[in-house]
Amino acid sequence: MGWQTEEFGSSHEGRVGVVLADGTEPGPVYIDMGSGSHVQETTEWWVYDGRYGRPRAARVRGRCSCGWRGAGDYPVVLPRQPGRDPDLDSSGAYDDWSRHIDEVESRSVPLPVVLEELLDAVEEQLHALCAEAPLAALRAVAALERTTRRVGRDAAHGAQADDLSWETIGKALGLTESEARSRLTQYSFRR
Repeated sequence: MGWQTEEFGSSHEGRVGVVLADGTEPGPVYIDMGSGSHVQETTEWWVYDGRYGRPRAARVRGRCSCGWRGAGDYPVVLPRQPGRDPDLDSSGAYDDWSRHIDEVESRSVPLPVVLEELLDAVEEQLHALCAEAPLAALRAVAALERTTRRVGRDAAHGAQADDLSWETIGKALGLTESEARSRLTQYSFRR
């Protein structure tokens, strides 16, 4: 299971990455689940235990789906007795990834402070309304959806009219180029 933020999703999904004794990262491990044509592929840290011809993990570090790798290396304590689970404290790798996410956020286009405060206030009011009058809250959510649909379509068309590269758009949104293209396409065709 990976780490994600709500804002950046799969563009910056973090994981514990395996490092071998020679400093390299191993490729995926293939696990034959028995009969059938499907062979499971995984890069989860715990499969690198040296058994069944698999590489043996020496250390782990944070890694991100965008290609980022953490500088910190953290030990993996593999059991000496077969059948026992390895021991791993992944907090260091997670902390490194979390700092990476802070950097991604700092490089993305900032929201105006007034708008950020307004969005926080709207969310707070909607949560309060959910407890007091859930149907009114649903009506307010529907109004917000209509607003975001219109504004999202206009903003997507405006960004594309500026003739910006997908790399620039992705960086501004904190997304991969592919995810940025998908998001703008989604916003462009909302009705």
